[in-house]
Amino acid sequence: MERKVALCVSGGIAAYKAAEVLRGLQRAGCLVRVAMTKRACEFIQPLTFRALSGSHVIVDDYAPDNPDPIAHITFSQSVDLFLVAPATANLIAKFANGIADDFLSSTFLASTAPVLLAPAMNTTMWQQAATRRNVAQLRADGVHILEPDEGQMACGTIGPGRLNEPEHIVAAALEILTNSRAGQKEDLGDEKLLITVGATREEIDPVRFISNRSSGRMGFAIAAAARKRGAHVTIIAGITTVHPPPDIKVIRVTSAADMSRAVSQEIPDASIFIGAAAVADYRPSRRAEQKIKKTQNSISLTLERTPDILSEVVSSRPAGMLVVGFAAETENVLDNARQKLETKKLDAIVANDVTRIDSGFDSTSNAITIIKRGSDTALEFPVLSKIDAAHRILDEIVNLRTNS
Repeated sequence: MERKVALCVSGGIAAYKAAEVLRGLQRAGCLVRVAMTKRACEFIQPLTFRALSGSHVIVDDYAPDNPDPIAHITFSQSVDLFLVAPATANLIAKFANGIADDFLSSTFLASTAPVLLAPAMNTTMWQQAATRRNVAQLRADGVHILEPDEGQMACGTIGPGRLNEPEHIVAAALEILTNSRAGQKEDLGDEKLLITVGATREEIDPVRFISNRSSGRMGFAIAAAARKRGAHVTIIAGITTVHPPPDIKVIRVTSAADMSRAVSQEIPDASIFIGAAAVADYRPSRRAEQKIKKTQNSISLTLERTPDILSEVVSSRPAGMLVVGFAAETENVLDNARQKLETKKLDAIVANDVTRIDSGFDSTSNAITIIKRGSDTALEFPVLSKIDAAHRILDEIVNLRTNS
């Protein structure tokens, strides 16, 4: 799989060396996109990086030529590594203190990828107490710092502060990418995931039924991603329009009652339950034994509630089990999702607006928002492929497990 790197260039004399870093990453098989501060453009032009990367170089996400109106989100959350070379004292200070007054600092706050900084500045600036505090804070926050080299600066000063050699920066980036990917494969190695997928059908008569437009794509993507990350996965699938991932146990069901029974049988062995299926909320209270004939202008159906699978799981879950639900909404998405999270006592809920063309039923992409129990903050993601969205969901499940 091609590794994606965001290369960010800030305003220092060493900015020209970032072109060598870009080429080194490309030789290692990475896809690199570049962002620059306005001051960096005074040392090297965006055209250089555009020619080398083949992509638009972002300096100001409000610029008329910027093709992406939410670039600070998509730029940071669609990459595997957020690399800054050179990182100036000013940018380091912004990152450490949560200041977001330009594209790079806003993108840093929005990043979900590992971050590597390669500082470059005057020796005195590097040794200043304020800079040392900022670097220490970033390290405590999990940011990787590649210490600068010692040598003669452009200003004539001799000492630590010179940008590390491009090949060393590339090597550090590749090591983080390798370790991150290896860790990702096994971060669910101790988990047994049970997930419901697809739609249910509630029969009216032998030929008619009540159902919905769920395809099963999102649930199958989560199952595949979890399997790659080491989890033992079992899928309980209703009606789907896509094939399940290979080498994963699939239990096929039709109705909500069927799905409820299958879940109750499998739940004792699970450590994580994800309710990704679109379970019908109602079913006909009486199923006609024969096909209903078209002899009247109208008929009436009396509906009754189907089993509430999520509530059943929460009420009977084994100790330590995490329960995650989905909220497919058409209005007041976050309010409705948060209410479902609290009412059903879930650990987290994944909400999405199914009226959107780019993330509705049977779409290959999704725009999700994750809300976790006890948190006032909703994690809102841009439109992602469903496999990328699956990994974002699993990342938050890993965080939940770690914090619990």
